[in-house]
Amino acid sequence: MARFLTREEEQRVIEAIRLAEAKTSGEIRVHVQKRVSGGDIMHAAKHRFDKLGMSRTELRNGVLIFVATDDRELAIIGDKGINELVQESFWDDTVNVILGHFKAKDFIGGIVAGIETAGKALQEYFPRKKDDKNELSDEVSFEA
Repeated sequence: MARFLTREEEQRVIEAIRLAEAKTSGEIRVHVQKRVSGGDIMHAAKHRFDKLGMSRTELRNGVLIFVATDDRELAIIGDKGINELVQESFWDDTVNVILGHFKAKDFIGGIVAGIETAGKALQEYFPRKKDDKNELSDEVSFEA
């Protein structure tokens, strides 16, 4: 697969994740792939969420930003812990923040804005504790 992100862009996304997670016990991941087989973005995002082990965090407070580039689709999946505390409209609003950047052809800015928005909610409900550990990789995952 041709890389959708340059190495510099990928590092910018990773840094945004690290900055957001520095203030919360929550975990944020970003996954990018070309297209979704079967065309159901939410199903694909939930499958990836599970495959990345995101439902195995101690507080069930993981958030996945899932982008299908060729399909031009986006989904955000929050785990049980965060979903019990935020309304569904929060994720819709976060998607709209990201899409606003995408429409302006600012892909990386959109992903970073989504990470920052999710990070603020995680910080509010799951502030970082002294003994907090990073339970999931901050790396962007890719699939053709």
